Amino acid sequence: QEEKLWDALRISACVFSTAVLVFTALVNSVSWFMQSITLGNFWQTTWLKFYDFFEGDEWTIFLIGAALVPALAFWGFNGILMVADITGKPTFITRYRIQLGKNDPVDTKKLFQAIYTALGNQFFISLPMLVPMFHVMEWWGNTFSKELPSFQWFLVELSIFTLVEEILFYYTHRLVHHPVLYKHIHKKHHEWTAPIGVVSIYAHPVEHIVSNMLPVITGPMIMGSHIVSIAVWFSLALITTSISHCGYHLPFLPSPEFHDFHHLKFNQCYGVLGVLDYLHGTDRVFRQTKAFERHKVLLGFTPLSESIPETPKKAE
Repeated sequence: QEEKLWDALRISACVFSTAVLVFTALVNSVSWFMQSITLGNFWQTTWLKFYDFFEGDEWTIFLIGAALVPALAFWGFNGILMVADITGKPTFITRYRIQLGKNDPVDTKKLFQAIYTALGNQFFISLPMLVPMFHVMEWWGNTFSKELPSFQWFLVELSIFTLVEEILFYYTHRLVHHPVLYKHIHKKHHEWTAPIGVVSIYAHPVEHIVSNMLPVITGPMIMGSHIVSIAVWFSLALITTSISHCGYHLPFLPSPEFHDFHHLKFNQCYGVLGVLDYLHGTDRVFRQTKAFERHKVLLGFTPLSESIPETPKKAE
């Protein structure tokens, strides 16, 4: 177990350090680019104009940043995916389907049920949970500052948000897989053995609170983050989980093979990053499959289902 822990830590350190180097290079490049085209404090100026337009009304600003912007990101991204799910077009997207022959096309009755539940969770669960969050952020006093956080500080926050989400999601997710809770709560989410993007928030209300919302909102509340950081983080979290559920392994996007396998097998791959799954041994079966070989960012345009096909079953 100790050896597995060190292996996991080494992998995490390698991934994290690489990400930091890439982000640092991007930050320096963006800073140089902005200065070179005399944008100067473009984002700061834009934020101040936005803040003044709403006359510093913190509740309105919070709702726009924590609810409206992430919702637009979620439904905009999933709207494109749903067109592909329903029509099978554009073929550029559908040829990257992970579970071949599934949702081809998607059952529209099940799809509308998923949309209805997702909207219900957003309006009747997520929105009310933002009320206590607003008061926590108001107490911190930094959330609605007229000065934006630096991009470097946002990267630090993003790392902490991701770590908090990984820990909370993994253990709450495993909790709702307990037979008693699974039957009454989590089974709803697993009605989709071949998921699509909108299914990411298709869940029982209890699960949406405990396993979807709390892992995402806890990080910003701990850090007392700026509303702009919250808006970006919430949007990234929603788009990332949509990718994990979308059913397509698209070029240049994070691999959804890990969570897609969870929907297929139920008792594997509970986390987001996979570190805790490795430590707890809840990815052993996954690591022995072709899906694990395909679990990487696709840097070309040949579908991985073609370049790394499933092993043909032996004839009996």
